[in-house]
Amino acid sequence: MKIKTIREIKDLSGKKILLRVDFNVPLTATGLVGHSEDYRIVQTLPTIKYLSRHGAKVIILAHLGRPDGKIIEKLRLDPVAKRLAQLLGKKIRKSGEILGSRTKTLIHSMDNGDIIMLENIRFDKREESADKRFAQALARLGDIYVNDAFAVDHRDQVSVSTIQEFLPSYAGLLLEQEILHLSKAIKNPHQPLVVIIGGAKISTKMKLIRNFIPIANKILLAGSLANTVLKAMGISVGKSAIEPKMLSGVKKFRLTDNKIEVPVDAVVAKSYKSKKGHLDALADVKDNEMILDIGPDTLKLFGKIIKSARTIMWNGPMGLIENPTFAKGTKELIKILSKSKAETIVGGGETVEMIRKMKLENKFSFISTGGGAMLEYLEGKKLPGLRKIMN
Repeated sequence: MKIKTIREIKDLSGKKILLRVDFNVPLTATGLVGHSEDYRIVQTLPTIKYLSRHGAKVIILAHLGRPDGKIIEKLRLDPVAKRLAQLLGKKIRKSGEILGSRTKTLIHSMDNGDIIMLENIRFDKREESADKRFAQALARLGDIYVNDAFAVDHRDQVSVSTIQEFLPSYAGLLLEQEILHLSKAIKNPHQPLVVIIGGAKISTKMKLIRNFIPIANKILLAGSLANTVLKAMGISVGKSAIEPKMLSGVKKFRLTDNKIEVPVDAVVAKSYKSKKGHLDALADVKDNEMILDIGPDTLKLFGKIIKSARTIMWNGPMGLIENPTFAKGTKELIKILSKSKAETIVGGGETVEMIRKMKLENKFSFISTGGGAMLEYLEGKKLPGLRKIMN
C-alpha cells in the first residue's frame, strides 16, 4: 500500500492547511509543557517547518486530555502553543475557539508561512462522534487536510478521519515515518527479528503476539501480562495480577515453543506500594507475594537473545515502573537496547517516557509516538485516520 504524503502536493504556497497533530502532552504543576514532556511536539516539527517553509498557511488542530465535549480551562491549548513557538522560534497565534468569528478573523489575516492553533478540538462534543456536519464546518476553514497524528489514528473522530471525506488528504512527515518503520517490521524485517512485549494486560496484546509468531525469531514476554502466561504454564505467580478469562486463550499458544521466552526470575513484594522488593526464582514466589519486575537472570537471558537480533520491536515496560522500586528491569533493558547494533523500534507511552528521561532516545532507530495506534496497526487493523491517505 502506498501512503500519500505532503511531498506530493505540487504547490503549497498560500494554501490553507488543516494540520491534525497529537500534542496531548503532560503539563507541569504550573500548567506548562515541560522540556522533558514535549516529545510529541518535537516529533511533529519537521512537518510544520516543511509546510511553513513552502508558504502554506498552517492551521493546527489538536486535543489535550479528555474534556468530554466541555470547555475545561486547564485543558486549553495555550501552554502547548507557547511551547511550540519556543521550539520553532516563531510566533504562533492561538484562537480561543474552534469555529467562530475569532478563528475566521485569524485565518483571514494569515500570511504565507504563518501558523495558528485552534482551541482543543475535544471541547466540541461532536469531535468524538464523527459528526459529518462538524467535519464539513472544519473543512471550510482550509484547502487541504494533513494528518500527522499517528497516535490517534485508531480513533474514528472528526478531525482524524471524517474530515478526510471533504478535503484532499495527505500524511505529514512523522506519520509517513511511523508507517514506513512499522510496516517494515511486520512485512520485511531484517532477520533475526526479536519482539519484546511488556505491559499490564495480555488481552490487549494477544493479536500482536499471534501476528509475530510466524515471523519473529523470538518473542520475549514480561510485565504483568507475562503473569497470565506463567499461570497458564502452571507456574506459581502468588497474588500477582493476572487475567483469568485469558488463560484458556493463552494455553492455545504453543507455550513450550522455543520462540516464546518468559521471565525466569523476578523482583517480588507484598504490595504495589512497597519501597523494597526481593529477588526470587519464579518457582519460589509465595502466595502472599506479587511479581513486579524482572530479575537479573531474565535480563541476562533477554540480553543474550537481543545480541543476536538484527531487528528489535519493543512495546511495554518490564515491570511496575510507576514505582521506582520496580523500574530497574525496564531501565536495564533500555541500556541493553541502546547498545544494540540492530534496528530498534520502540513504542508505548511509558516506555518512551523512560527512554527520554534517560536521554537515550538518539540510541534507538525509531521511537513511535503511538500506543494503541501502534498496536492496532501491527495487529493488521485498518486505522480510520489512514482511510483516504493510504491506497
